[in-house]
Amino acid sequence: MFTCITWYWSLLELRDGNVKYVLTGDGAGTLFLIDEKSGDIHATKRLDREEKAMYTLVAKVLDRNTNAELEPDTEFNIKIHDINDNAPKFAKEIYFASVPEMSEVGTSVVTVTASDADDQTYGNSAKLVYSILQGQPYFSVDSENGTIKTALPGMDREVKENYQVVIQAKDMAGQMGGLSGTTTVSITLSDVNDNSFRVTAVESTEIGGAIGRIKADDPDVGRNAEMEYSIVGGHDMFNIITDQTTQEGVIVIKKALDYESKRDYEFRVEVRNTYLDARFIHGLQFKDYATVKVTVEDVDEPPVFTRNPYIIEVHEDTAAGSFVGVVSARDPDADNKPVKYSIDRHTDLERLFNIDSVNGTITTLKALDREMSKWHNISVVATEINNPRQTTRVPVFIKVLDVNDNAPEFAMSYDTFVCENVKAGQLIQTISAVDTDEPLVGHKFVFTISATNPNFTIVDREDNTANILTRRGGFSRREMSMYFLPVVISDNDYPIQSSTSTLIVRVCACDSRGNMQSCNPEVLPFSDGLTTGALVAILLCVIILLMIVVLFAALRRQRKKEPLIISKEDVRDNVVSYNDEGGGEEDTQAFDIGTLRNPEVMDANKLRRDIIPEMLFPFRRTSPIKDNTDVRDFINGRLQENDTDPTAPPYDSLATYAYEGSGSLAESLSSLESAATEGDHDYDYLSNWGPQFKKLAEMYIGKSPDRET
Repeated sequence: MFTCITWYWSLLELRDGNVKYVLTGDGAGTLFLIDEKSGDIHATKRLDREEKAMYTLVAKVLDRNTNAELEPDTEFNIKIHDINDNAPKFAKEIYFASVPEMSEVGTSVVTVTASDADDQTYGNSAKLVYSILQGQPYFSVDSENGTIKTALPGMDREVKENYQVVIQAKDMAGQMGGLSGTTTVSITLSDVNDNSFRVTAVESTEIGGAIGRIKADDPDVGRNAEMEYSIVGGHDMFNIITDQTTQEGVIVIKKALDYESKRDYEFRVEVRNTYLDARFIHGLQFKDYATVKVTVEDVDEPPVFTRNPYIIEVHEDTAAGSFVGVVSARDPDADNKPVKYSIDRHTDLERLFNIDSVNGTITTLKALDREMSKWHNISVVATEINNPRQTTRVPVFIKVLDVNDNAPEFAMSYDTFVCENVKAGQLIQTISAVDTDEPLVGHKFVFTISATNPNFTIVDREDNTANILTRRGGFSRREMSMYFLPVVISDNDYPIQSSTSTLIVRVCACDSRGNMQSCNPEVLPFSDGLTTGALVAILLCVIILLMIVVLFAALRRQRKKEPLIISKEDVRDNVVSYNDEGGGEEDTQAFDIGTLRNPEVMDANKLRRDIIPEMLFPFRRTSPIKDNTDVRDFINGRLQENDTDPTAPPYDSLATYAYEGSGSLAESLSSLESAATEGDHDYDYLSNWGPQFKKLAEMYIGKSPDRET
């Protein structure tokens, strides 16, 4: 609940601009803030009366400039008004009670009470009203105190023994909009024949829970009617306590009940008056006895495993689908309902195991590796088939046993050297090995090298280490600066595993004490037969050869590529021959069919893409027009079009045009769009055009009808 409190001060009118308000006390600065100018107090967050119902604050009025107090401190309380935000709650979700059969109407059975956390002194938020929702017309409840009473006379235990009564507690005095809570009361009619009481209890009743009530009749009143109940000789499973309000004996459980172990109990209860009048104690017994018979009722219990937990061992070389172990669970109920098994996959994320849902056999889904994980902890769940809500889980610890499947290897990387002046039989390195396997009898490694090694030998020390010794003396870096010594390491487990590790031995220069000085390869002196002058000459030759190669490469880069076809004569027009036969109308790879259909868009310089023509750059004939005026006019016209074109780029660009020119002596050689037939043309003039048109002249002149005749 957010609150704004306005505090009025007597000096506001006098010193409005120089007044500063300060707030101290409970929650000042955290729960409550004050406006130092106006004096308004604000709550910074929602307030809960159930946490704290009242806050005490102190307000001060100070001079803003001097911080002097202008008025005495004022203390005031902020009381949090309650709202109905808590529902009534009963002490238990289920109550157990008993009442003698044939009890009179209005006989008290049990009192159930509920509590409400709201303020009982403010409004009706905590004023409760009890009502019965289930159990009529057999029982009723007192609306003010929650006492359940019998409402129907002549209730016979042999007709109906157990009753389920639902009681509701509602706040706001039961008005509409109030909050409510409910509880269930299990009422059993007890047998009253022959001073005998019969009580029924479910096996799931918690320890300390009440299972029934018995009551002795005493016509006295007041303290003379006060009684005390006890079990004769005591009992391991039950106890009885006296309800001082109702003068009833309440039977409670001391140990958990088990329907499958024992279903019926019987014991004697003694009741006696707690106050004895000395005038009447002689010759009278102010006590009585009754027999109590308790019948345990069965409830559906979850399955029970035969062991908890399970510890299973399996070898790491077990293949997928192999047997691991068996878990077993049974239904403890008398019906012994079947159960099914499953693995909680949250405990087996890698899905290494599987379980038979019927018999609980655990198998592997993947091969296991002990070096990756030595233990696997999974949870197996047993569930009743008829009631899936009844489940029990058990931990299964699977230990992976070691199998000798890893070979030993060097325990570390060794930096080994041998001195040039070493003697035969001198120790140069002690080596050891490690193995990720864990045999039961411990590790035992054997080290060997080739017996024919002329440089080194090995001595096994029988403690999983070995010494590397020199077989000879007089090592030289000039001859060999480094030796590679293969060492075979074997274990003693089954099957025997072995590996070959290479020990690198460097040849180093050492002092007289064997301390290493240098291991760099020794620089060999020049041969006596090769003088310095010869070496210089060889070096110069190499440099000259390199320069020639570089120069040759540079010249090749600068050479221009020759055209594919070099004409022998400087002519302007050439017939480009492709020397291929077209594929007809269906051939769309050798030419652009769109160009044939629309000749205006033909690009005169566009060559075929599928083959290389014999003439890469066709020559053009010089225009016969003097001074090339038509070409000049053509270029000027194209230039003007580009200058006036708004879409032309704003920078210099190269535009290429194909212009045949006018007045060609040969005119048009194409027969397309010609109305005349081949017989109307005389092709004799082709033979006068030069060698470039020789082939064309032979083709057309040879077909002439006059020539054929």
